[in-house]
Amino acid sequence: MFDGIQRRVVSLWFPRLASDRALRLHPVEGPFALTLKQQNANRIYCLNAAAAQQGLHQGMPYADARAFCPSLQSRMAQPEQDRRFLHTLRRWATRYCPWVGLEGEDGLVMDITGSAHLFGGEEAMLADMRMGLMRAGLSAQIGLADTRGAAWALAHYGEGVAPGGDALPALKSLPVAALRIDDRMSITLRRLGLHTIGDLAQTARAPLTRRFGPGLLLRLDQALGTQPEEISPYADPPHYAVRMTLPEPIGLLSDVMAGAERLLVQLCAKLRTQEVGARNLCITLRRVDQGCQRVELQLARPLRDPQRILPLFERGLSEVDAGFGIDQLRLEATWVETLPAQQISHVSGGGKDKLDDLISRLGTRIGLENIQRFLPADSHIPERSFIVAPAAYSDPASGWVSAQPRPICLFPPEPIAGADARPPTRFRWRRMALTCARTIGPERIAPEWWLEDENWRSGLRDYWRVETREGRRLWLFYTPQNPGWFVQGEFA
Repeated sequence: MFDGIQRRVVSLWFPRLASDRALRLHPVEGPFALTLKQQNANRIYCLNAAAAQQGLHQGMPYADARAFCPSLQSRMAQPEQDRRFLHTLRRWATRYCPWVGLEGEDGLVMDITGSAHLFGGEEAMLADMRMGLMRAGLSAQIGLADTRGAAWALAHYGEGVAPGGDALPALKSLPVAALRIDDRMSITLRRLGLHTIGDLAQTARAPLTRRFGPGLLLRLDQALGTQPEEISPYADPPHYAVRMTLPEPIGLLSDVMAGAERLLVQLCAKLRTQEVGARNLCITLRRVDQGCQRVELQLARPLRDPQRILPLFERGLSEVDAGFGIDQLRLEATWVETLPAQQISHVSGGGKDKLDDLISRLGTRIGLENIQRFLPADSHIPERSFIVAPAAYSDPASGWVSAQPRPICLFPPEPIAGADARPPTRFRWRRMALTCARTIGPERIAPEWWLEDENWRSGLRDYWRVETREGRRLWLFYTPQNPGWFVQGEFA
């Protein structure tokens, strides 16, 4: 049912978004282009107006571009940074209306229905947009119409404003590519003599549907307003940060811990709502002299329990210099991970929680990456049968399978004297004279031929477990192809 309010849509297109962003950070004079490796060649990804005037275009090989324009300056493109910048522009556009969505990788679409009068009308609103973008150093083309398709067409092929009502007069002179169709369909339509949207609108619909399918006429109807097309605003990701401004400065550790506890309760409530847990936390303390101090906390496991997190902050907060007092606290979860709700069980998990808390406490002092654990690896080579991983970023594994006992301590092979394939009766190792009391073996281990390893160039190894009269329990091996004896490990 028509409610008396005419829908109005704005399309913002940034034809040089990537190059404009790069030049905002590091301005240059003259032709400039961003390059990206595509199809095994370094090609132009985006360029400024000066480079376009030299005849360069997007997708052109960079070597050809330098030949045409020797003064061309270039940098490597950063598509991920460009996407983040587009999201920043989307947040800026919400000052004009709440319904702002993304239009591809270089555009925005805005439903300004009912909000233009807040800026003095549509013309004044568009002028304010252009002025803001110009001050930011961004080139943009703006289209305004009753439909999303018409606004997109005007922004890309004929920047302007379509009056309310019938959109066909404003679109009929635009090329058929303005209907957001693919290049192959656009070329085919031009070969048939349908060069503009007006030509397409006057053509019988049945032959077009048989030739091109329903997609072409759907785009035409969306642009003319006979088919609806929604604008879905892009939802901001959850922001896991809370802040507290104090009426009076504080400086005692007990007061700071009390403030941190209140912030943790609020933050953990947000985390619980989103079913995530914090891995990295940062609390920023602002002093009355405007100085700031930061205390970071890395957790061994994602957490959202204030009572478990708060004691871990105590050591870092005790080292803070409060100066003349702290008047603001800000707590932010800089890294979160999924932590779904779990079924409450009568089986207590307190042992694992205490281990995680211990790892977190030690990690705040020496770094979480320095607390490591051994994990099994799929290899029969002794030194490759395990991997070392940070305990905070891995789970303990129980799949340790070994047909033969392995020493607790492994080290690089150390040569000893030996005469034949049997373990020597007496030998010296690490300046100690040792005598064999009992030997078990041999266990033959062949090298993994598909891997390059200098230590296994000697070929096969025959391993022996040797118990000495002096109490040492060693792991020796003999190399038959290049005769020699070595010690590689020691049993407990």
